[in-house]
Amino acid sequence: MSHTLLVLPGDGIGPEIVRQGVKLFACLASEFRLDLHIEEALLGGAAVDACGSPLPAETLALAREADAILLGAVGGPQYDGLAREQRPERGLLALRAELQLFANLRPALLFPQLAAASTLKAEVVSGLDILIVRELTGGIYFGQPRGIETLAGGERRGFNTLVYRESEIERIAHSAFATAQRRQRRLCSVDKANVLEVSELWRETVQRVAEDYPGVELTHMYVDNAAMQLVRAPKQFDVIVTGNMFGDILSDCAAMLTGSIGMLPSASLDAGNKGLYEPIHGSAPDIAGQDQANPLATLLSIAMLLRYSLDEGALADAVETAVGDVLEAGYRTADIHTPGTRLVGCEAMGDALVDALRARRR
Repeated sequence: MSHTLLVLPGDGIGPEIVRQGVKLFACLASEFRLDLHIEEALLGGAAVDACGSPLPAETLALAREADAILLGAVGGPQYDGLAREQRPERGLLALRAELQLFANLRPALLFPQLAAASTLKAEVVSGLDILIVRELTGGIYFGQPRGIETLAGGERRGFNTLVYRESEIERIAHSAFATAQRRQRRLCSVDKANVLEVSELWRETVQRVAEDYPGVELTHMYVDNAAMQLVRAPKQFDVIVTGNMFGDILSDCAAMLTGSIGMLPSASLDAGNKGLYEPIHGSAPDIAGQDQANPLATLLSIAMLLRYSLDEGALADAVETAVGDVLEAGYRTADIHTPGTRLVGCEAMGDALVDALRARRR
């Protein structure tokens, strides 16, 4: 079966890390006979520079036709002065909304070889394996009305609207419960129900959906406590489900438990498991073009792409195992480098991963 993939290099370090992803796709095609057809298009600042829009119509059309999408990163300081609708991030938000990619899966998995790279004590993070399920197309990032207005006295006021419909909460809750069923059967729903009416509705709705999943243990936690617990005792969590803004913040917090944000992949899925896959780090313009970026989050995102959108679980396992092999061999980019390990650049890390995967094949 042939699969059509769309590659969106984006901005900053995006082209460098995506190049390693394309290298991995080539290995999967040649060594594992995976039939892939790869298209490439513009998104974010690169698209603004080329055609004046962060999400060109051609890119959206290709995205609709693709079986899965691999994204590098978008954004950069050179775009901060643009009108809001022209900023690179608006292209990504629009793509998620247009494709109805409502379920964002963000694993925080600590490879044992990186325990020393975490800022927390090894005994706190060793064995860490958390999955954050973030609602991605609703909440305060998309709520209306929004804007900046000038009041009668001349003072300006900014406003955004936090809103969730029951159907949106039910949809992400079902995804989270189904995911928890395949793991340790524990789900923690994070909200702020003590002060926000939206969170009251969130909690009530998640509790109702829980009746369909009697084998999953459901708990609730306020977001401020959840942030504290992630750095105090993170291994108490299995799957966390939460709204768009809370999930954005908590997943970055969880990322640092694993040693580096450069190690964390993500998947954004629609109801049929078509997905956009990307590392959760940003475009890192300060190191763009210097061969310093860590491509492992991108390569692990491809493992998620194989598992969720292409139904190639064995190949996904092989890629993840190869990442472990590379780390075991001592290869490290600057963000995870510790004394006694081998410092390499983005290209060399990508090559090492492909070599490790080929070695597994033989």
